[in-house]
This record gives sequence, structure tokens and C-alpha cells, in this order.
Amino acid sequence: MNETFPPENYISTESAVPGIEVYKPAPVDEEHREVVDFRCPRCNGVTAYSAADGGLTCAYCGYYEPPPQTVVGKGVEAFEFTVETMQRAAHGWGDARKELVCNSCGAHTTLSLDMLTHTCPFCGSNQVVQLKAPQDVLRPRFLIPFTVDADACRRQTGEWLASSWMTPANLQRLVRTADFTPIYIPFWTFDAQASADWRAEVGHTRTKTVTVNGKRQTRTYTEWRWESGHVERFIDDLLVNGSTRLSQILLDRLNNYELEQLVAYQPEFLAGIGAQAYDVTLDEAWASGREQMRQQVKQACRGQASTSKIRNFSMNLDFSQESWRYILLPVYLAAYRYHDRSYQVMVNGQTGAVAGQRPVDWRKVGLAIAAMLAPGVLLGVVALALAATASDGETSAPIGVVAAIVFVLGLAAAAYTFQTARSLDDV
Repeated sequence: MNETFPPENYISTESAVPGIEVYKPAPVDEEHREVVDFRCPRCNGVTAYSAADGGLTCAYCGYYEPPPQTVVGKGVEAFEFTVETMQRAAHGWGDARKELVCNSCGAHTTLSLDMLTHTCPFCGSNQVVQLKAPQDVLRPRFLIPFTVDADACRRQTGEWLASSWMTPANLQRLVRTADFTPIYIPFWTFDAQASADWRAEVGHTRTKTVTVNGKRQTRTYTEWRWESGHVERFIDDLLVNGSTRLSQILLDRLNNYELEQLVAYQPEFLAGIGAQAYDVTLDEAWASGREQMRQQVKQACRGQASTSKIRNFSMNLDFSQESWRYILLPVYLAAYRYHDRSYQVMVNGQTGAVAGQRPVDWRKVGLAIAAMLAPGVLLGVVALALAATASDGETSAPIGVVAAIVFVLGLAAAAYTFQTARSLDDV
């Protein structure tokens, strides 16, 4: 035999038996990104990404360095669901980062090594532990940079708070002093071609004339007919949140991101900015995405029916051309406390849209509800007083009818006001 020993790609390793040489496969060389140290080349000060001008800016001498921002938009590369794709996907953040673990809400946030914050951006708690950020998570391939700064966040949030009269008067002061923390939130995006065949009984309203006790009457009935159809739909960039630490209701209200502004991921974008690694895995996100796609296609199928009255609906759905992307989207988080309760405000870091929780001044709401009910109650009292003094009761009857109508309208308005008030902070 002419084979050399040890074989190619094998290296020597420690042996437990003296005089015996043991070899093992050499470790596979993996591609690693260079660790980036964001220091100012002029004064060696710490640099951080600036949402105002989109570059790296030194807080000490004002040095500015624009990062690469080649906009790739929605035409960015997508990945198929294959083992090979997962094996060649890059991991880690591309630079050294630390992780902030909150003992209060359990959130994990990665930070630049130079950031000295000890406050959880999700709940505002100071009960945090700092660890070395894990590098075994998938690396995001694309992101949308911050274009809204903290001052704009406060201005937008102030306008949002002023849009409701139900909030406490001193709430504006609390939010003006709140810290708006920029953080990149993980999202999965999915594409798929959906093909569905459906079948259902569809109801059509019909009329017929019948004779009852010698009188002709018109009656309506439902005539059921089987219908079927076919739907083809390409679902593009369905967003699925990769974090379990944020309210999905609030994120849905912020979900007006312009994905045409996606750029290739670079560690420079995270300089001085927090980021959260996904805690919703690709498999979990795809299961959620498929269900959302299924509901969209189901609505499209039902929309093909000749009427909205449907029963015994069935659908055969197939997906093809399935692909995914892992991206980061910019969000500002602000947590403030009011009467020993924590409230959260989120601002879209690209568009400035605001969503959040607002405490309710129930004294204001109670007075408003009382004012809505008062006219009906007063008219009712007047009607009762007239009924007690009038002998025939005809004088009070019209007033009683009006009182009942006014009270019902006031009750409806009060119920709507109460539900609106509950929805402000019940997120």
C-alpha cells in the first residue's frame, strides 16, 4: 500500500496508552468575520452609529465615517429550507459583544463592549446580569438602519399621548424624561407560492309565495349549491417576529416597515446599539408563517364564492418555492412607571410610528360616563314627576319615550368609552 500515514486531514491527539500514537480528524476550518473594534482613528474615542446621519460618529472629536449602505431592498437573497443552507449559514454577530440578561422579565439583549447600561430596555428593570454574548446563533444577513433619532421619538410619542383625553395630565412629563433605547429586533421573512383547490356549499337567498289560511304570503329560504375554485397566490416577505419579549399587538401596529430599504448586515450598524438574538427558532417561525399564509389563502378562496353564506368548506393547499431570510428591524423602546406599574412604548426606528400602553385616568372617564348618562336619567325623573302629578298620564308619556331613547344612546356611548379606555393599557 502506498497510502501515507496519517491520512490526509488527520492530526495527532493525546493518547492514553504510552507508545501508541492516536490520530483524529482535523477540525473543519470555518469562515469567521474579523472582530471589529469601533474606535475613532483620530482620537481613539468610542464611536457609535448615528441615526441622524447614518454613519459612525465620534462623541469626542466629531469624526464621521459613513458605513457601507448598499441598499439591496426586497431583492435580497433568500434561502431554501435545506440542510446545506443551514450548514453554510454564518453564525454570531461579526464582532465581540456582551449579553444583558434581565432577572425580572427574562429578556436577553446583546450590547457593544463599550456600552455601560445596566437597565433592561424591555421592562426598565435594573436586575440584570452581564455575560459574554453567545456566538452560536445565526447571523442576520440584512437589516434596516435607524433613521429616526431619540429627539424625534419623544416628539412623536408626545403627539401620540396627546391624541387621547383619557390619559393622566402628568403623563407627558414622564415620557419626556424617559430613555428611548434603540434596539434591533429579530424577524424572519418568508416567501412561498401557494396553490389551493377549494369546495363548499354556497347559500343563495330565494323567495317563494305560499298560501296560509287563504292568504298569500312571501317567504325566504336558502338554496344551497356546491361550488369550487382554484387560487394561486405568491406570498412575499411575510414577517414573523423572532422575539417573545415584545407584545405582538404593539409590533403589529408598528409593522409598516419599508423593506425596500434593506441593506446588507455589517457590524458597524450595531455600534453603540443593542440587538436581540432570536428566541423563536426558524422551525417555530415557519410553522407560524405557514398558518398565517393558510389563513390568507383561505380568505381568498372564500372570496371566490358567489355569496358569503358558506358551509362544509374544504381546501387542499400546497406550498412551493419556499424561502426565508433572517433580518433585523429597528425599534426604540421606552419603559416608564406610573402608580407602580410598568408601561412600554415602542417607536418604529425607520418611520417613527408609535405604539404602546397608556395608563387611564379613570376619574376623567367616570365623569365623562356620568355626563353621558345624566340627560337620560334627568328626563326619566321629569317624566316620573309629571306622571305622579298628571291625572291622565298623557303629559308624561312623550317625555318618558324621549328619556328612554336618550338613556339608551347614553348607555351605548358610555359602554364604548369604557371599552376604549380599557384598550389603552390592556395590551
